Amino acid sequence: MRIGELSRRTGVHAHQLRYYEAQGLLEADRGPNGYREYGEDAVLRVKQIRHLLGAGLSSEDIAYLLPCATGEAPDLIGCPELLAAMRSRLERLNEQLARLAQSRDALADYIDAAERIGGEHYPPLTMPA
Repeated sequence: MRIGELSRRTGVHAHQLRYYEAQGLLEADRGPNGYREYGEDAVLRVKQIRHLLGAGLSSEDIAYLLPCATGEAPDLIGCPELLAAMRSRLERLNEQLARLAQSRDALADYIDAAERIGGEHYPPLTMPA
């Protein structure tokens, strides 16, 4: 099927379908006339992509998840690609949380020290947001 038909069947604009293709989320062959030609499985793939985008995942995340996706919802099977990618993402999030906790603690220490030194003797400052 051509891009217009895929767009009609999925409710997704053609420019979004081209974006999915550019991101490696969707594959199309080229016909002799140069037009994109999608297989019947593209309808399900686009529905999976839409559901995963709706869950707040990035196209990069979705690229990792799609090999492990089944069904329209989709269900994610714990295949090695998925598990490795999600473990890596979890590790990065934990590192970010640790850095944020250190920053929070340091800022709290500065506030405590400033209050002990007698911040009431100075005019109030306007802090940038």
